[in-house]
Amino acid sequence: MIEENNFQMLAKTMTGLEEILANELNEIGATQIEISNRAVSFVGDNEIMYKSNYWCRTALHILKPIAGFYIRREEDLYKKIYEIKWEEYLSVSGTLAVDAVVNASIMTHSHYVSLKTKDAIVDRFRDFHAKRPSIDTDNPDVRVNIHLFKNYCTVSIDSSGYSLHKRGYRIKTGAAPISEVLAAGIILLSGWDKQSNFIDPMCGSGTIVCEAAMIANNIPPGYYRKSFGFEKWKDFDSVLWEKIKTEALDLQTEFEYDIVGSDISEEAIQIALENARSARLHKDIVFEIKSFEEQIPPEDGGIMICNPPYGERIVPEDIVKLYQEIGNSLKKNYSGYNAWIITSDFNALKFIGLKPTRKIALFNGPLECKLAKFEIYQGSKKAVKQNL
Repeated sequence: MIEENNFQMLAKTMTGLEEILANELNEIGATQIEISNRAVSFVGDNEIMYKSNYWCRTALHILKPIAGFYIRREEDLYKKIYEIKWEEYLSVSGTLAVDAVVNASIMTHSHYVSLKTKDAIVDRFRDFHAKRPSIDTDNPDVRVNIHLFKNYCTVSIDSSGYSLHKRGYRIKTGAAPISEVLAAGIILLSGWDKQSNFIDPMCGSGTIVCEAAMIANNIPPGYYRKSFGFEKWKDFDSVLWEKIKTEALDLQTEFEYDIVGSDISEEAIQIALENARSARLHKDIVFEIKSFEEQIPPEDGGIMICNPPYGERIVPEDIVKLYQEIGNSLKKNYSGYNAWIITSDFNALKFIGLKPTRKIALFNGPLECKLAKFEIYQGSKKAVKQNL
């Protein structure tokens, strides 16, 4: 049962981050939360929809379904889309874009489904209002999402607009940047409680340490974005939106430990520093030009997360040797740390020489990866247990 003013929504995410996203939605007050593949459905009102866009670090899009129906032939799609009262969502002078995902259906081409959907919406406006909205694929007033699975079509409007991984602070990237959503997801999967140090000794353009600093200071991931899709909707509540942003400012906190980002590349550190300055986080992060072996982490332990080269976009001279050096440095310098390493090179991971205590399947873009956890003890694990 959905209460008045509440409605169903769907948050899209990456493989492996579904439970983290469900926890985030629960924290902002969403109800009827259900996990599915790369998505989490939930119920809430406009406030929950705005907050889910502003606060959920592992969400890519927040969709609001407005219709659902089966199709038996191609003509059914056009007819059913045409019947939706689009004037409730979009002005005749507004702009429109359509995204489509097709799976196991009589219609097999997503681009064709997008075109038929656009035609039906435009034709309805032309027939009923003698004018038609324009198409704007980059920054439309309303972005329509079509999901066609086993001939069942779900029609949604995208409250996020462009993808939520585009936080707005990252102005430059290196050769193989990690997505902001994946970086935040890894940090949240690590269980870091913000009561210890954080280090990324292969920080590249600084995405992981910037996301860590945002989490440490309780800065919303949407804080730097210039716009969200719902701001252009006909029912947009500007007073409620300002209230949510003001309340978020009051929730920001001070962080008492160290966040360190280091890299062997001077160019990478310069880019990372520019991104941190763009986010106004440069005073919260210490950047250093050092190799993994040279880096000595802050004392008293904490969390280490790194995204070393996989041999895909960045190819080191000897990837096995690189991972051996990572393992040696972990054993030598990272006592008291939980180290998390994400890689798609499962063979190279074995050469770290430590047994992971946990492995989580993730995807970095199209690459299937493992996020491996290594608990670094002083001496052997057996000796530590005997001393407890």
